[in-house]
Amino acid sequence: MLDENRVLIADDDRELCALLAQALMREGMKADIRLNGLEAVRALENGTYQLVVLDVMMPGMDGFEALAAIRRAGDVPVLMLTAKGDSASKVRGLRDGADDYLTKPFDMEEFLARAQSLIRRYTCFGAGKRQLLVYRGLEIDRDARSVHSCAGTFELPPKEFDVLMLLARHQGRILTKQQIYEAVWNEPYVYDDSNIMAVISRLRRKIEPDPAAPTYIQTVKGVGYRFSREV
Repeated sequence: MLDENRVLIADDDRELCALLAQALMREGMKADIRLNGLEAVRALENGTYQLVVLDVMMPGMDGFEALAAIRRAGDVPVLMLTAKGDSASKVRGLRDGADDYLTKPFDMEEFLARAQSLIRRYTCFGAGKRQLLVYRGLEIDRDARSVHSCAGTFELPPKEFDVLMLLARHQGRILTKQQIYEAVWNEPYVYDDSNIMAVISRLRRKIEPDPAAPTYIQTVKGVGYRFSREV
């Protein structure tokens, strides 16, 4: 990790914040701590960060309100911390623009791996600060809502782009069909998988070297889909 990488930690658990900050600093990153959502939003207004670690449950402005303010201001990656078994918060976080989530309690090595992955994945190119997510053989342009792969460059329709972004942002994590549907379609899941399957099929034809043997979007039978960690 490069020294200029700065992480903003927002959580009202002072002890946990200190542990996370120490772990990040051992990896060569700088960490700032804020104890509520409002303080975190103000810190982002006055400084530049490569990652925000945001707890859901905080006094005053909670994590979701802070996430909404952060997303109105920019595209800094956000790793949300949720309580064990709180699936509703996970789905809401995905829908509202969180890039990843961890369920408390979590292993510190997993936290560091996810933090480093998010920082590494988000890169800026050129004077215009074009925002790209870069993988092996695939580039996702968040501003143009397009992809460039071995098959060419494609401007994706809204649902295709949103599904791809959701999976790519959570690289290596299995997302259930319900999580995908509720995050992208923003309505209750009614156990009709045809929409999701159709979108995945169209995406594979556009980005996969061999759609019959997907490199990027993997099917996890009986559960959902996963963006390959290997790329």
